[in-house]
Order: sequence, then C-alpha cells, then structure tokens
Amino acid sequence: MKAVFVSYDQAHADDVMRALGHVQQRGFTLWEQTQGRGSVNGDPHLNNHAWPSNNASLLSFMDDAKVKPFMDLMRKLDADHPLLGLRAFVLPVEEAM
Repeated sequence: MKAVFVSYDQAHADDVMRALGHVQQRGFTLWEQTQGRGSVNGDPHLNNHAWPSNNASLLSFMDDAKVKPFMDLMRKLDADHPLLGLRAFVLPVEEAM
C-alpha cells in the first residue's frame, strides 16, 4: 500500500476524479481549497486578488497495483496542460488500520 498525494489546479478536478475511477480507487480525502506555489516554475495559486487561482489537494491510500496506472494518468494530465500545475507524490505506508 502507498499514500498518493496530489496537489492540482482546480481546473483539473474532474480529470483527477476520473483518474481515480479509472483505477477503481474508492477512498480518498479531498481538500477543495489549498494555496501554494511550485518549487520550480508556474504562477502561485493563492486565491487572492493578485494570484486568484486556487488549488485542490487529495490524499489516497492505494494498493500498489493501482499506483503506477494512476501516476501515469497524472503525468499525462500535467503534460497536456503544463501551465495549470499538478504535482503528485507517492509515499510508503508503514502501518494502517
């Protein structure tokens, strides 16, 4: 099992949900409004008058077999719309209950 964290421009919301469905991942936690700025490039997403765009963030604990197909979909989504912003991270899960 792995933890997958995704932070993305809200314009990607439907596509991220479709990707979860594509890999048949039911469980996730969603934060609909998160702010941030990428570490490399892109505009800040601060939900204010100067930087009005906003992010959403999602955390999902996935079986190992689902992680690669999901991450492949995230890479494609980011490549198709590089100016919007999307980052995804896979972390090990040491214990769950």
